[in-house]
Amino acid sequence: MKSLKYIIAGILFGIIMSKSEAISWYRIQEMFRFQSFHMYGFIGTAVLLGSVIVYLIKKFKLRDYSGKPIVFRDKDKSYPRYLIGGTVFGLGWALTGACPGPMFVNVGYGYLGMLIVIFGAVVGTYVYGLIREKLPH
Repeated sequence: MKSLKYIIAGILFGIIMSKSEAISWYRIQEMFRFQSFHMYGFIGTAVLLGSVIVYLIKKFKLRDYSGKPIVFRDKDKSYPRYLIGGTVFGLGWALTGACPGPMFVNVGYGYLGMLIVIFGAVVGTYVYGLIREKLPH
């Protein structure tokens, strides 16, 4: 019963992603071909909303559900990690037509080919975990 709120949040996330067409392979391809503003507007809205929420969390010193203060730590200024990681993520997104959230929504929509993409994402994450210490962080 404790997990019910997460299941409901996931269902709402899936509905929002599908109704906004953010899971559409065609919309994602339009974005990578610079043929449509739709996904850029969607992503830009998410970044703006996230920035406002982080600002409000810091300003009002909000706490998490267990009463602990929410703390944001600065990230390392290592540009190669972001360039390489972002390139790999972007290439995977462009080739499959889905980033991690929409992969699962697409499976729920009945696009079972996305199971191959999810399998590849899980294997890639596992391999990253194996070689993480050898990579330039």
